[in-house]
Amino acid sequence: MRTLICLLALFLLSCNSDYTPKRRGYFKIDFPSHQYQTFDQPGFPYSFEYPVYANVIKDSTYFDTVPENPYWINVDFPRFGARIYVSYKEIGKNKFDKLRDDAFKMTFKHTYKASSIDDSPFVTHNGVAGVFFKVGGNAATANQFYVTDTTHHFLRGALYFDTTPNEDSLGIVNQFLEKDMDHLINSFRWKNPTPKASK
Repeated sequence: MRTLICLLALFLLSCNSDYTPKRRGYFKIDFPSHQYQTFDQPGFPYSFEYPVYANVIKDSTYFDTVPENPYWINVDFPRFGARIYVSYKEIGKNKFDKLRDDAFKMTFKHTYKASSIDDSPFVTHNGVAGVFFKVGGNAATANQFYVTDTTHHFLRGALYFDTTPNEDSLGIVNQFLEKDMDHLINSFRWKNPTPKASK
């Protein structure tokens, strides 16, 4: 009888205790140290430094079409399921104003999912000018940029993940890869004159 009373008392006390739900957690990610290597392929109109944990792959298709020239590449981050899509256009064949306006339009297409879009113009110590776009919220891409010399070259980059956009779960990876995008931009150089595209 005494045991029954003790069990009943414990049951009643446990029912009155405060319940605190656990916050949603995500897998811990071990990030490598930021170390870089140089992309400087013969014939390409540009060079830059990219992480040792990334791969540069020539882009052979663009939305099921052939890229405009052979200088379109992807910087793949297999460890994070991420990719920077890099497209290059030659000014002359394309008008600078249209290329710049298209870069803004492509970024602002994410407005319906974005909580904010900040565009920051820059000029690097190498004299490379451009704009960096930071997109907040659950947009498909949180970081985009373009670099140009306004007379010969125009290059655009956009970081995408192979997963459904989620600002909470991808935030820490976006911050990590944003440093790599900053390094890519700050190490970026144009080669002059513009080389002829190989067939």
